Formats: sequence, C-alpha cells, structure tokens
Amino acid sequence: MHFAARHPGRVAGLILIEPMPRDALIGSMRWLRRLRLLVRLAALAARAGNAVGLKRGHIGSIDLRQWDLAAASGERDLATFAAPLSDLRHTTSAAYFQGVLGVLEPLPPIAAIRCPALVLISRLSSMTDPARTRAALQPLADVEMVELDARHWIPTEQPEAMRAALEAWLARRAPGTASAGPRP
Repeated sequence: MHFAARHPGRVAGLILIEPMPRDALIGSMRWLRRLRLLVRLAALAARAGNAVGLKRGHIGSIDLRQWDLAAASGERDLATFAAPLSDLRHTTSAAYFQGVLGVLEPLPPIAAIRCPALVLISRLSSMTDPARTRAALQPLADVEMVELDARHWIPTEQPEAMRAALEAWLARRAPGTASAGPRP
C-alpha cells in the first residue's frame, strides 16, 4: 500500500489478503499498539545484535505444505496460526519485530492509492475487527471487499474461496487473464 501511494503510476492493482490496519487491531495486537516504541527498540536491538554477529541459537524450520495439510485435516489447531508470537519460533528476531512494527504503523494516505484493490478479510479474526478493517480501507478509490470465514490464515483455511475471489476479480479487471480451471 505504501508503494502504491508513493508510485501510483507504477501499480496496476492491489490484492490485500487479511490486511491489518492499525485502527482495526483488536485483542493482543491492539494492546501491542501501546508498546510500539518498545517494539521499535526490540527491532533495532535485534538488527544491531545481528550486525555484530549475535544470532539466536535455533530458529525452527517450517514446512508450509505440512502446516496447510495439518490445519485442513484438523490435526493442528488453527489458533496456532492466529497467535502473534507463534511466528517468532520460525522467524529471525529482527524480521519478526520489523513485521510487527509494520502492522503498528499507520496506513499511507488512502487518497493517494488510485488503483483498483481487492481486499480479502478474515471474518473470524482474533487480531482485527472486520468492520473496522472495512472502514479503514473503504476510502480506496476502486475497492472490492470479500469477507471469508477464516481466523487469520485465509490461504490455509479457505484456499478455494480465496482462489475463486482472486480469479473472479481478475476476470472482471482483465477478461481472459484468470483461469477457471483446476490447479495442481
């Protein structure tokens, strides 16, 4: 969104999957807003530590295909995907804190984004309020919003519904570009 606001002529469209506007945050993510300065300091400290050779001893590997299969089969609780600290097990500290900081920062000027946008919202999210997300992004010049029954991992929880929404939106934007056929 920041790139689209800064360089409107270079962006043909946006697809935002589970955006987390700062004003829509709820639960523990909303609480983190108050700690933005501490998160910024943690990001700086982690990057400084990395620059002098300090690294975490172990970062767990992740097989996203296995996560998807485990979630789809009910073998893994979907709340695991929607827990803000769960990513820290599989991400470097600097990248994790920088990502959290990105969520806590304000959106760019919405009026500066002039391209069409598709917004996929998790209806059951424990991190954002869908109505507040809609309100924050409604000012986009040409926006279509789709709410899906997901908690925070639309690609895992609703892959077919996500694909259908993407293909339908793309087909309306550029007929002949979206495939309706099955994917491998």
